[in-house]
Amino acid sequence: MKTQTIALDVQSEIGELEAVLLHTPGPEVENMTPKDAQRALYSDILNLSIAQKEYEQIEGVLSKVTTTYQIKDLLLNVLENDTERQALIRKICEAEDVRDSFDRLMELPARTLCRVLIEGLPARIDNLTAFLNDDYYALFPLYNFYFTRDAAMTIGQRAFIGKMANKVRLRESLIMEAIFSNNTMQTQEVVNPYISTNHPKVLMEGGDVLVAREDILIVGNGLRTSSQGIDFLVSQLRHTEERMHILVQQLPQQPESFIHLDMVFTLLDKDKCMVFKPVILDDNPLDTIHITVENGKVNKIAYVPGLLPTLKKLGMELEPVICGGTKDEWIEEREQWHSGANFFAFAPGKVMSYARNIHTIEEMDKHGFEIITAADVISGKANLKKSRRCVVTIDGSELPRGGGGARCMTMPLRRKAIQW
Repeated sequence: MKTQTIALDVQSEIGELEAVLLHTPGPEVENMTPKDAQRALYSDILNLSIAQKEYEQIEGVLSKVTTTYQIKDLLLNVLENDTERQALIRKICEAEDVRDSFDRLMELPARTLCRVLIEGLPARIDNLTAFLNDDYYALFPLYNFYFTRDAAMTIGQRAFIGKMANKVRLRESLIMEAIFSNNTMQTQEVVNPYISTNHPKVLMEGGDVLVAREDILIVGNGLRTSSQGIDFLVSQLRHTEERMHILVQQLPQQPESFIHLDMVFTLLDKDKCMVFKPVILDDNPLDTIHITVENGKVNKIAYVPGLLPTLKKLGMELEPVICGGTKDEWIEEREQWHSGANFFAFAPGKVMSYARNIHTIEEMDKHGFEIITAADVISGKANLKKSRRCVVTIDGSELPRGGGGARCMTMPLRRKAIQW
């Protein structure tokens, strides 16, 4: 299969979406036992048939407003090239210590191999050691791959490969690097921290990286993105002639719902953002740090009094919309747990999120966002072009069990520029 060339360019979180990378959850999600759930970073096991119906709403809405690409299709392009196929399989076998599976994988037809790399490769039981091994898989399924945001990110015209905090997700990064290095991608550069620096403390995932404006990045520092990972990211921005601002927001170490910045803070419009108040607005011991890069050098690092005041000083004055509303802190916590702050913008003021977080959705309504169901968009009953600001609500009983929301499940490849 051949795919047209995709030119990368993302200069904001809210610019009109022109291309996005998705992965519909498949059998890899079901290839899990309760024993594997913790290793898979899940708090529970998903019902695949329901999860797929929910995901169909995401893809159905986005296909109405932009060009969507599936990881399986782009991976197949890689595997149909003998040189790229061999390079990727060799990296995977070495990284996951299954070198004896190299020949077995290389013999598979490209389409079968594509499926196996995502859904898992059962172990071959041909000796006593293999027989006694408790693991059913030689290559484990990629349970988390429908969260396409984490393993790669587009910043400007460059693709940054995520340096994953958990080894169970390493193959996602290797596949993403192969996809973005393939000739179907028109990118200024593929930045791969596994090659540039394989230091174990360098961790960087896309859920922690927000492109606020062409000259402003907001980066979360927590369980999945380390200070060393942020230093690596900053080092890759030093070649830019323009002044760059990197705002670092420290995140709580627990609970697990705080794994990424986009679980507590996302951008909705030029002048609106979604926040989980206890982390972003309230007084707390979590620091915000402003790093300025100018003329290829870091010329200033300083503590600052919070994200919103600092963004205001940089010319981005944002009105916060409160995740869970403002009436009850228990509601705030419960809706944040179910990705209530995790909104995805497909145009300025036009966003997607789970319908289940009813208090958050009510808060959006109070701030002038029309509430539209995904079903109405897909059926044609609702016309998104007629809405100035809107929230498209998607069903979410199973997908949130994996630990993420609409932004987590979408990896933008290209957006139109914003006129600030």
